[in-house]
Formats: sequence, C-alpha cells, structure tokens
Amino acid sequence: MRFCTRFAWLVLTIGLIVAAAAVVYSVRHFAINTDVAKLISPDIDWRQREIAYDKAFPGKHDLILAVVEAPTPEMAKQAAAVLEQKLIPQKDKFIEISRPGGGPFFETNGLLFLPTQDVAKQTAQLVQGAPIFSILADDPSIRGLTGVLEFGLGGAARGRYTRDSMARPLNVVSDAVEQVLAGKPAWFSWQELAKNEPLTDSDKRSLIAIRPVLDFKSLEPGGAATAAIRKSVDDANLSGLYGARVRLTGPVPIANEEFATVQDGAWENGIGTVLVVLFILWCALKSPKIIAAVFVTLIIGLSITTAVALMLVGAFNLISIAFFVLFVGLGVDFGIQYSVRYRAERHAADQKRTLDGLRTALVKAGEYSAVPLTLAAVATACGFLSFLPTDYKGVSELGKIAGAGMIIAFIAAITVLPALLELLNPPGEAEPLGYKFLAPVDDFLERHRIGVVVGTLGVAILGLPLLYFLHFDFNPMNLRSPKVESIAAYLDLRRDPNTGTNAVEVMAKNAAEAREIQTKLAKLPEVARVISLDTFIPEDQQAKLAIIRRAAPGLDSVLKPAKPGTPPTDDENIAALKGTVTSLRKAAGDDKGPGAVAERRLANALEKLSQADKSVRDKAEATFLKPLDLALNQIRSLFKAQPIAVKTLPQDILSDWISADGRTRVEAQPKGDPNDNETLRKFAAAVLKVQPDAIGGPISILKSGDTIVSAFIQAGGWALLSISILLWIVLKRIGDVLLTLVPLILAGVVTLEICVLIHLPMNFANIIALPVLLGIGVAFKIYYVTAWRGGQTKLLQSSLTRAIFFSAMTTATAFGSLWLSSHPGTSSMGKLLALSLVTTMAAAVLFQPALMGAPRKIVKQ
Repeated sequence: MRFCTRFAWLVLTIGLIVAAAAVVYSVRHFAINTDVAKLISPDIDWRQREIAYDKAFPGKHDLILAVVEAPTPEMAKQAAAVLEQKLIPQKDKFIEISRPGGGPFFETNGLLFLPTQDVAKQTAQLVQGAPIFSILADDPSIRGLTGVLEFGLGGAARGRYTRDSMARPLNVVSDAVEQVLAGKPAWFSWQELAKNEPLTDSDKRSLIAIRPVLDFKSLEPGGAATAAIRKSVDDANLSGLYGARVRLTGPVPIANEEFATVQDGAWENGIGTVLVVLFILWCALKSPKIIAAVFVTLIIGLSITTAVALMLVGAFNLISIAFFVLFVGLGVDFGIQYSVRYRAERHAADQKRTLDGLRTALVKAGEYSAVPLTLAAVATACGFLSFLPTDYKGVSELGKIAGAGMIIAFIAAITVLPALLELLNPPGEAEPLGYKFLAPVDDFLERHRIGVVVGTLGVAILGLPLLYFLHFDFNPMNLRSPKVESIAAYLDLRRDPNTGTNAVEVMAKNAAEAREIQTKLAKLPEVARVISLDTFIPEDQQAKLAIIRRAAPGLDSVLKPAKPGTPPTDDENIAALKGTVTSLRKAAGDDKGPGAVAERRLANALEKLSQADKSVRDKAEATFLKPLDLALNQIRSLFKAQPIAVKTLPQDILSDWISADGRTRVEAQPKGDPNDNETLRKFAAAVLKVQPDAIGGPISILKSGDTIVSAFIQAGGWALLSISILLWIVLKRIGDVLLTLVPLILAGVVTLEICVLIHLPMNFANIIALPVLLGIGVAFKIYYVTAWRGGQTKLLQSSLTRAIFFSAMTTATAFGSLWLSSHPGTSSMGKLLALSLVTTMAAAVLFQPALMGAPRKIVKQ
C-alpha cells in the first residue's frame, strides 16, 4: 500500500496500460456462442444421446417453423405454397425447406390416410356435390353461384335435407357477402361450406419447416434467415393476395427474439440504474473525487477481466456473459469497503492534525482492510470456482471467469484505488462516518442476543417444512414473454395435438425395431400418438383406391372440366341475383326457424349486392370463385392417388425418418394438457421407463433441470467445504468459521422459504442468484467477523456497517433493475437476486452481531 501511494503515477500508468491492452485484446477476440445446447456438458449420457440424434437427423433442433395463417384453409395452403417457392432458391440462407403434412405428396394421397369408412363418406359427399361443381364449371360467375343456391333450395323443397340444416351454410355465404358490401376484406371457404362444423384454427393454418444457415458468432445466429423469410413474405404480398399472416417460431426465432426481449427497455433501465448507483455512491462516499476513483478502478478491473475471460473460455455463453453484472456488484463492494475505511481513517487523522493525513489514512485503511478484503476475495473466488467440476457448462465457465474476476477486482482495489486517491487528494472528513442513530439497536442486540439468535433460528427452523414445496419450473417456455411472436405462435401450436411440439424421440436400429418400440409406446396411457415411418404407409390401400376409382366417374365435371360457357353480362348477373332473392324470401315465408332466418338474411344481402356498383359485384364474384379454383384443384389432386410404399415416399419424408446409416426415428406425443408441467413430467417418466434412450421435448427439458439442480447442489457443497477450509486456515478457530458460515446458511434458507411463501419458483434463470448470494454473503460475513476479532464493538454504529449497507444498496440496485425487465426470465432473476441480497444483509447486519456477542480479549503476538 505504501508503494502504491508513494509511486501513485507509476501504479496508475501501469493499470491504464494493462487495461488499454486488455481492451484491444477484447475487441479483437470478443465472441459469444449463443448455442443453448452447449450450456450443458456433452459428456453426460442424455446429452450424448442428443448429440448422436443430431448427427443422425441434422437440423431437428435448429429449425425455423413458418406458421402461415389465413382466413380460409384454401388461402392458407396457397400462401404456404407460394412462400415455399420463394424460399427454395435462396440456398445461401436455407439448407432445407419442407411442408409438414403438406406438399404434392399429401395433396395427392391425402384420402389414403383416412380410415376406409371416411374415404367412402368423403368421396360420396363429393359425388353428391357433383351437380354444384358442374354448374360452376360451366358458368363460373355470379349467375352460376346463384344457380348453386337455387339448387340447394330445391333440394330442401324436395325433402333431401331440412331447411334448418341449411342455416349454417347460408350464414357462411351471408358473412362473405356482407363483408364485401361493407368494403372490408372478404373471404369464403368451400371447405367450410361442406363441413358440418366451424373451421378450427388448425384448419386455417399451414406450416413450413425451414432449416436455416446459422452463424453462432452472431448474437442472433438465425437473424439473416429470418430476415430473408420476412422479406419473401412481403415480396409475395401474402397479406394482400391471400389475407395471410406469417409468424416464425421454433428454436431459432425463439432464441433470436430472446435478445430482443431482453434488450427491450434495457437502455432506459441501464441509465436509470447508473443514476441511482451514482446517487448511492454519493451518499456513501460524499466526494466526487472518491466516486471517480472507485469508478475508474472498476473500469480498469472490468477491462482486464473481460480479456482474461476470453483467454480462459474463448467465447462467452448466454450465462457467462452475466459476469459483467457480478463484477460490477462485487467490484463496487471492494471499492466501497476500502474507500469508506479510508474516510474513517482520514477523519481520525484530521482530528489528530496528522501532518500527512491523506497518505496516513490511505496506509491505515490498507492495513485495516488487508485481511478482510483478501479473505473475502479469495473466499468469493472459491465459491465461484466450485462450479468448475459440474456438468452445467454455462455456469461452470461463469464460475471460472468470476473467480478470476474477484482476484482482479481485489488487486485493483488495493493498488489502483489508493493510487488514484493519492493523486486526486479528496478533501478531509469533518464528521465521523458511523451511524450513531443505530446505537439503540446495538444496545438491544447486546442485551437480548440470546433471544435474537434463538428466535431467528427458531423461525428459520419452523419454516423448513416449506422447502418441501419449493418448486423448480423446468419448462423454459415459462421464462419467455408470451407477447413476442415466436412464443405466441409456439403456444398456439402447442394447443394443437397434431403439431407434436412436446414430442419425444427414439432412434431404432432398423424398421423392425422401430415397430417394436412403436407398439410399446402406444400402450402407455400417457401417450396420445406414436409416429414412425410406417405411419406414412396407409393401411387398406387397395380398398381405399378402389373406392376412389369408383367415385371418379361421378366427378367427370371436376376431373375432366369442359370449357366454360359464354360469361354473363352484368345485367344478367343482376337478374340472377334478383331471382334468387325472390326464391329465398318465398322459401322463408313467415317461418321463424333458423333456416328461414338465414334465408331472409341472405336475401337482404343479395338484394343490396344487386343494387351496388359493378365493382362490388366483381369483388363478390372473386371472393367465391378464387377459392373455388383452389378447391377444385385439390379435389383433382386427391383423385390421382397411387399405391404408397417405402420406396415411393418423397425423399424429404425418408430423410426425416431414416438416417443415412439406416437408423429409424420413432416419435411419441403426450396425452393431456400440453401446458401442464406435471403432465409433461409424467409423460417423460413413463416413456423413459420403457425406453431409457428416449430424448427430446419434455425429456430433454426435464434432464436439463435435473442436471442444473444437481450442479448447484454439487457446487454448493464444494463451495461450503472450500470456504470453510480457507476460513479455518486464516481464522484458526472452528467457532469463528461457524460464526461466518451460520449467517450465510441462514440467509440462504430464509431466501428459499420466502420464495415458497411468495410463490416464486426456481427456474433456469433465477437459480443464478444462489452463487451471487454465496459470493456477496460470505464477503459481508467475513467483514464483520474480522472486525469482531480485532476487538471492535458497537458494529452497527461503525463505518463498516455504513460500507456494507451502501455496498448492498448499490448491488441491489444493479440486480433489482433486472426485475423491471419485460423478459420474464430476467425479471424473475432480478426478483430473486434482490430478495437474496436483502436476506443476506439482514443476516449480516442484525443476526451476526448478536450471534458473535462481545469480542474476545485480543492477545498480542
């Protein structure tokens, strides 16, 4: 310390040169790997199975799923087909593109995947509708459309179906006509007209699976790919032509939007946090020069730590990048501890009128702070380094970086900070720095220390049963904002059991083993559906094909369309509309039933349409005939079905289910509420029981949770052991070691108990608060124990409590600002960090002095 104050310019110059070199190195080598799969060690068994699966079926975990949604099924399918054709040529952005459950194969062979009785039913319905198709094929106009309505009314009049059964289809037609008359976008679906029930969201949705080219050196590895998709959507004018919207979800868009959500409001929160921290530093240090010295020291330490971190790990991951926050929190603590002690010594020196009060205060502050700061820095580093042997690589690397950072922060605090204070020469201290107003609290703790200790421990022990209800939320989707597009789309898809968003995967050696696995999984009550390559080979094909061929002659007007007749004039269309209005009103009469009400409604709409401008009628005509062309093309495709065998399957389906080395994939989907964690947990457990090598979906999430919790338990054990050994070596008394650790453990237990009471579950994000609690908590406890061992009394009135209080306030502000984040995971992290800091400070300031009692008599060596 004397050297640093005597050669202050030299020390500062060296510090700035090293920091500048570190900045240059960091700029040249800065990298961040955003691949979340690499946060877990690849050496554990389930990760090895995942890696093997990814090699066999590449691209399954780095997909973009384009969700194409339109007002009608016809428009959704057409929009998806157009977008697919736009994307296929962009080889520099996309590796592979396919339409799950869509494309030419399913459009041609869709009927074969239905039960035989459903094939017969649907083909019979199509044949029954042949007269309608004939009318429209010959006269694709408003006149032809009114002819279809007249045909329908005639069928009801002849008793082929009830008038009330026509209510829903007539209302569907009325909806479209009324939208046209109102000048709003109007859409009509012939598929909806043919169904006996309203269309579902799933009916009006088509999916495109896209495997993008990823750049993991970028903060958004799939950013270029998603931008290309959105540009293609705009270029194709899918919204204007088909009323379609396209939402992107899947692992890649979700990861991309994570950054956008975290960054949302980050600048505002950051600026607010800096201002509050500066205010707290002002309250603690009362001198712009001291605050500047602490700030410069912090920047130098942070610059060096960043460079050292890149040397140690090569690239930051999504968790180790949090070391910036940890360093600021603990680096400021070291700076405040030394600076407040300097101010106290400066006040004492000024009172004694010491000749060189500045240097004397700096040296004495160093002598006083040497042991507690050194012990706190090494103990905190031990706590972070305890994560090194764990399988949670994300935190393991954070521990390595933060451990090194604590030593760097300590060295900066005892070298650069005194040198800066020597050069800046802050003014003297007129007032003592302690908190005299806390004297009654000091007296209370001294008089009632047994009651305080027993009462505090008693409350904590009584609360231990609460820990049984401590919940770990293993579903990472709950840590993401449901407002962003990718998560909202994912949640919508998750409600549809056909999308398989929560499916698990098993790799079989061959097709025969795949059938055995499929049979076993299908018997589980927790499994709703099992899919393998055999699923794409329909059963009873010959019978189904025979039904289709028998029905084909009845659909000659569709399958072999003749050239349309002469199109009507507008006057002829108006006359046809008026004639149908008359027919509808005549059929409705004075009846009050739903069929009659629907007939009168449609009659009113068609009457207005006949009186409107020709442009309105043209729009109405296009509204009905555009989807008709698509529907007729789909019918023609369905009647081209051919026998299906493995060798005739499209290559994209084969590669999706059979690997290059012949292994076959089997997929199982869960039964029950897909949003319920317990349902997914039971599903994963049931599958693993019969197929221990299953991976993916809930299994991977569940195993990740187990790995992370195990890592923190393991690291906690190593941290307590290493810190205990360190404390025993330095303090040389088991009792003093316990005086340091008991408040630390108490703070941890109480924090977890409060989490249960306020319904704050642990999760992948906020669990990071535990090593922070360990690092800051052990530092606070060490400060008090070393002061107590030095014979200091009235601890709450001392400058030490002032330093600890403002250090905690500064760190709490930095961490607490995360609470305001719009990102649920970040917010929960900030909430738990703030809570843990409050309990840690309370344990240090209120419980620990009572636990220690009066200091021992100091024995001079």
